[in-house]
Amino acid sequence: MRQYFGRKLLIYGLTFFVAVTVNWMIPRFMPGDPVASMVARARVSDPAAVAAMQQYYSNLFGFDSPLISQYFNFWGALFSGNFGISIWAYPLPVADVILDAVPYTLGLMIPSILLSWFVGNWAGALAARRKLLDNTVLPIGYVLTAMPYMWIAILLCWGFGVVFQVLPVAGGYSFAMQPNLSWEFVGSLLQHWLLPFTSLFLVALGGWAIGMRNMIIYELEADYSNYLAALGAPHRLIRRYAFRNAVLPQITGLALQLGVLVAGALVTEIVFSYPGLGSLILKAIQNQDFFLLQGTFLFIVLGVLIANFVIDIVYVIVDPRTRAGMTGATT
Repeated sequence: MRQYFGRKLLIYGLTFFVAVTVNWMIPRFMPGDPVASMVARARVSDPAAVAAMQQYYSNLFGFDSPLISQYFNFWGALFSGNFGISIWAYPLPVADVILDAVPYTLGLMIPSILLSWFVGNWAGALAARRKLLDNTVLPIGYVLTAMPYMWIAILLCWGFGVVFQVLPVAGGYSFAMQPNLSWEFVGSLLQHWLLPFTSLFLVALGGWAIGMRNMIIYELEADYSNYLAALGAPHRLIRRYAFRNAVLPQITGLALQLGVLVAGALVTEIVFSYPGLGSLILKAIQNQDFFLLQGTFLFIVLGVLIANFVIDIVYVIVDPRTRAGMTGATT
């Protein structure tokens, strides 16, 4: 088991190295001059102040040094926790800007991932046993899976925000409020959270339901199920074994789905102007904010890698065959 997790850590370490390298490369090859953009946006008329700002940001980005030096300086700043000063939110550090947005993105992703996975697997398992429910779940699942995140987000925004006018369609809370610890503010947060969450939940739900339904049918027709039925085993026991075997690929699929759902969350946040990492990426691109773009990408990469590693551990705990194989390999 120690060798197994050692190999996994090595793979994740290499993935992190490549992802951070690409993260460093992309902003630096973007068109435009971020220093000139910052100076123009600041509307500074004093030539001495303009020269000072240009020198300050040039030193931060290291434009005067070779690319290889910029690369190693980037790694040094990364391990020291220094992500630079945001151009868009000047003079706030990038770390502070990201930490303000992270709770909104996590508040969307974690509930939508977990609830869609549990509800989808439950609905798919029921559909595999009941013909009437199967005729309902399967078409709805295909329709939901085929919907792009941004399209269903726009539909929800138009229906509940424009036609019925029952839910807000922009922001993380009411623009007339300041963040505070009160039930009124919490209620405003939930109202603004509901539509973005629903769009992510619905799109992911269909795929989990179809996958579990197909896996349950496959397991019920497997040799061990027929053998148990021939021995007179209760149908409830057979279905329990079938569910335990069918859920294992769903756990693997959960790890693969994390990266896709992150992309969907970013697009959904932009549609609803939700103050998460997706909105930060859009603002960083619009303002050529290299530091903010690198910081948000880095957080997304770390989040996906950590979540996949946790799911690897859960898979080993859930599947006894994996533990047996690991024990056999080490002995």
